[in-house]
Amino acid sequence: MKILLIGSGGREHALAWKLAKNPENRIVSAPGSPALAALGETRPVQADDLEALKALAAEIRPDLVLIGPELPLVLGLADILRAEGFPVFGPSKSAARIEGSKVFAKDFMIRHNLPTASYAVFYDVEEAQDFLRHSSFPVVLKADGLAAGKGVVICGKLSAALNALSSLASTGAGKSVIIESFLTGEEISFFGITDGKTILPLPSAQDHKAVYDDDRGPNTGGMGAYAPAPMMTPALRDHVMRDIMIPAVNGLAVEGSPFCGLLYAGLMVSLSGAKLLEFNARFGDPETQALMPLIESDLAEILMAAATGDLAGRTIRISPGTAACVVFSAEGYPGPYRRGDPITGLDAANARPDTVVFEAGVGRSPESLPVTNGGRVLGVTATGRNLKEALSKAYLACGDISFKGSHYRRDIGAKAYRLNLMCDDDG
Repeated sequence: MKILLIGSGGREHALAWKLAKNPENRIVSAPGSPALAALGETRPVQADDLEALKALAAEIRPDLVLIGPELPLVLGLADILRAEGFPVFGPSKSAARIEGSKVFAKDFMIRHNLPTASYAVFYDVEEAQDFLRHSSFPVVLKADGLAAGKGVVICGKLSAALNALSSLASTGAGKSVIIESFLTGEEISFFGITDGKTILPLPSAQDHKAVYDDDRGPNTGGMGAYAPAPMMTPALRDHVMRDIMIPAVNGLAVEGSPFCGLLYAGLMVSLSGAKLLEFNARFGDPETQALMPLIESDLAEILMAAATGDLAGRTIRISPGTAACVVFSAEGYPGPYRRGDPITGLDAANARPDTVVFEAGVGRSPESLPVTNGGRVLGVTATGRNLKEALSKAYLACGDISFKGSHYRRDIGAKAYRLNLMCDDDG
């Protein structure tokens, strides 16, 4: 199968790595990366250049198009390519509003009785400031539009909330802002591959958003993840499917925006059940790096079935083990960060058993040596019989890798320990 993969980051490297397990698959990535070039062909077409991507698809005639990042989905790339007759795994522009507009998403949740926090929407900064002055804290502020995972701020007091409001309002994503009640519990990511009718759930995951250990510091695109999340019991999974995922997919279809692709529900889980924090319209990053090693089925076959409306009756085989991903970031991230620093130890890390290093922001020097070229640089991923074993392998591989100013969290998976949810050594 010839697959056109849109994107260039760690998520796309993980997807391509999995797709390449079937030697019959030919992968063409746009714009791709040096890591993706090692798995197939790359074309220097940016993920948000819709007309150039349309021309590229017309040239190479892919059997399937897989869209990785959220921006081209929100811009309508899936619609453009479907209109040209290509099977596309990724939602339409209308369906991608579930991620592209948090205001749309929250209103959608209310329309379809999906459990979520109470909220208010503001288009005027002064009105939002007045609301905050009469609020109980903590509260959560969310920019309406796409913000690369950094448009959500939890504020424990008024001064912090007013500062966050000013910061969000100054961005294009924050022309409208949601102020939401604060939910307590554990954040879990739940994923479903869907053709708009049938949903195939994938293992749940837990991401680590804050840049520093113990969830300190500003939010990032994600500093690590593990899957499956031990808190996602069979009973909780049934609850999420019944009360969130199925009503969401049905609701989008009823509203004339059937969702084909990966629907990702960000949940807050407590003893009272699960509540929705947000929806995303694509594979997560870095959750995908932890998911791909667990999938035993032919991924291309499943994605093609979703893209062609043929998921009914299908199943997806999942490994009984656990995977963990630890993200290396560049000095300064999530603010302005360094680029061009040589990276050593990748070969040693990749040579370790059950370990793979996914490249998120890695370029090549004139001598073809790896150098940093992004805020999140690497996703060091390992599998094991349980979370303890997977983390041990991943952190051993982290010790092989070095570059100037490198940073990674040392507490990925610690929440599972604290909650006493770890599997024992026998699985």
